[in-house]
Formats: sequence, C-alpha cells, structure tokens
Amino acid sequence: MDADDDRERFTALYDRYRKRVWAYAAGRAGAEAADEIVSETFMAAWRRRREIPSAELPWLFGVARNVIRDAVRAEARRASLTAALRRRTEEPAADVAEDVVDRLAMLGAMADLPDTDREVLTLMAWQGLSPHEAAGVLGCTAANARVRLHRARKRLAALVQVPQGRHAVDSMGMGLS
Repeated sequence: MDADDDRERFTALYDRYRKRVWAYAAGRAGAEAADEIVSETFMAAWRRRREIPSAELPWLFGVARNVIRDAVRAEARRASLTAALRRRTEEPAADVAEDVVDRLAMLGAMADLPDTDREVLTLMAWQGLSPHEAAGVLGCTAANARVRLHRARKRLAALVQVPQGRHAVDSMGMGLS
C-alpha cells in the first residue's frame, strides 16, 4: 500500500467515524475535552494505520478510551503537583540562616566521620543507591550495607546536635531526626 492509498483510506476512516468517536469522547470526558480526544485518537490511528483491524469502530473506541485514561492520569498528576506547590507556598518560609548553619554543621560532622561511614552515607543516602547496588560498590552483602548505613547514621546523629523540632538532618537526605 503506498502513501496515497494510506491517506485515502485514513481520510475515509476519519470521515466515517469522527462524529461517533466525538460523541463517545464527549460522553466520557465532556464536550470541552472531546475535540482534543478525537484529535489524539486519530493521530494514534494514523501512526498505527497498518494495524487497524476490520472492526474499526470498536478499535477506535478502545484507542479513545486509552486517550481519555491518559488524560485523566495527567490531570491527576497536575492537580497533585499544583496542590503540593500550593502547600509549599502556604507554609511559612524556613529561616535561611538556620538552614545554612544546619548544613554547615552537617558537613562538619560528615568530615569527622570515618571514610567508610562517609562512603556508605554518600552512596545510599545522597546518591540514592539501593542496598544491593551499594553493596556492589562497597564489596559487601546488601544486608551488610544496610547495617553499615544504620551505624553510620547513628554516628552522624551523635555528631550533629539538632534543636528539638528541627529537621535539618532530614533535609540533607540523611533520615536521622
């Protein structure tokens, strides 16, 4: 099938089913979203035009259903991010000077730790490696990496004196308070 045949077949498909797909989309997501859903549905159909089965309309409804589901998920993510941003902007701003002092205290305490403690804290707490991944770097078992992390956190917490109610150590990603 050449490009002209593809275009003609697809145009006929679009003309035949556009209104029905729009009605389906409007019924599921509202008239204001239906045009966008129809556009995305037929864009997906164009990309997969050689895979469209003979039962075209049910297939198009399935594509539209997936487009709607993706749109709902995206909207939920947007709403969640908006709510999180709103919460962060409504919270009283942290005292920047206190934050700087806390971070300096943390860095000083890290410098006082043995190299092995600094390494496990850096790998797992700051770089986000799993115990299994860190174990590969450290040359030990995953269980041993977890134990090393626990002990390093305890030693670090003993070196850092954080006033009651403050979470500077946690803000550094160490999970100590």
